[in-house]
Amino acid sequence: MNTADLGLPVAVPSTALFTDQYELTMLQAALRSGTADRRSVFEVFTRRLPEGRRYGVVAGTGRVLDAVENFHFDETILGFLRERSILDGPTLDWLADFRFRGDIWGYPEGEVYFPGSPIMRVEGTFAEAVLLETVILSILNHDSAVAAAASRMSVAAGERPLMEMGARRTHELAAVAASRAAYVGGFHTTSDLAAGFRYNIPTVGTSAHAFTLLHDTERDAFTAQVQTLGSGTTLLVDTFDVTEAVRTAVEVAGPDLGAVRIDSGDLLLIAHRVRQQLDELGATKTKIVVTSDLDEYAIASLAAAPVDAYGVGTQLVTGSGHPTCSMVYKLVARADSDAPDAPLRPVAKKSMGAKTSAGGRKWAARRLDEHGVAEAEVVGTGPVPPELADHQLQVPLVRGGTVVAREPLDAARDRHFAARGGLPLSATQLSRGEPVLPTEFV
Repeated sequence: MNTADLGLPVAVPSTALFTDQYELTMLQAALRSGTADRRSVFEVFTRRLPEGRRYGVVAGTGRVLDAVENFHFDETILGFLRERSILDGPTLDWLADFRFRGDIWGYPEGEVYFPGSPIMRVEGTFAEAVLLETVILSILNHDSAVAAAASRMSVAAGERPLMEMGARRTHELAAVAASRAAYVGGFHTTSDLAAGFRYNIPTVGTSAHAFTLLHDTERDAFTAQVQTLGSGTTLLVDTFDVTEAVRTAVEVAGPDLGAVRIDSGDLLLIAHRVRQQLDELGATKTKIVVTSDLDEYAIASLAAAPVDAYGVGTQLVTGSGHPTCSMVYKLVARADSDAPDAPLRPVAKKSMGAKTSAGGRKWAARRLDEHGVAEAEVVGTGPVPPELADHQLQVPLVRGGTVVAREPLDAARDRHFAARGGLPLSATQLSRGEPVLPTEFV
């Protein structure tokens, strides 16, 4: 069973304090002014992709759904807010009964997005929707950044497997989220056992240099590992002399040795030499795994090398130079009163510079050309044109406060491959460029 089906909570009793203080002070002021119950629409979008990126990847949606379900104020949290004098009594009383009871629509996890894409839409009263801003943005910005980097690395790797191994390069909880996002973006396995436990991602791992250094000789270390894990294990061969280590590895494990791992040096040159040596020793089926601060460019540079798998850490969990997607959460429509049938009025910030936004509740669709390849991201506020009706991107995620779109993580992963495959071929280029699809506002 994929544990995503279980809706496992985040590793805290509540997500209510995963927010900024001004969300709560706005709530207090809105309760006092009588505007807190006005029906409101917030949207998540980004004004631009990270420099040079041609598409973005939606990731973290499943974690957002868990966070919304766990967003409640227990007595301990209320006591903290009371002791700090952050809120007044009536606001604390209001929070004591809080549960999000609105609706959330969004791009399904694994889908691609572009500047201006309404990635997520939150509808409810102003009071309940405004509280979710920070937790939604923190999840989507982080996970989508990692997934975008993973997707680019997946393109560069082709059919060769990718192992996520960045847990030691980030916060311990971020590491679990990064493993999940990397899997959505195209990675195959993770070294992080918490990610394997929570999200059923396949896990891998054998030994580090410390294990070799622990033993009196490299042969002793290899022997202990093979006796414990079998000849199909992966032996790390660059602790001392690679050539000698490969010879010893095959002598210890035999020609059925599973793989050797190279973690330093000129990977292109060493991989060719190791492949030749393995073949000469009769270990023709032994695979070569490379690690060592890889990113999508390093992976692409090894495309012609006799490499069978890649392990990636630091560059993956930090978004390969772009650790956030700069997504924002903006009020785009609100009612003039708290009457249930009060019509929505489009609203938008008007600003000097680049921080403008478009008002109105938006739909989004992807227009395809005659070959079925995407040619534009179309975003609008009026009626959906009939020719785009079957190509709308947003799906219901939460209805009346109840999650309706929880799914196995593999579904998001498969969706990403399909969405990426439906883009123009230039989307897979690693060279710097503009978004592969224009965003048309109608």
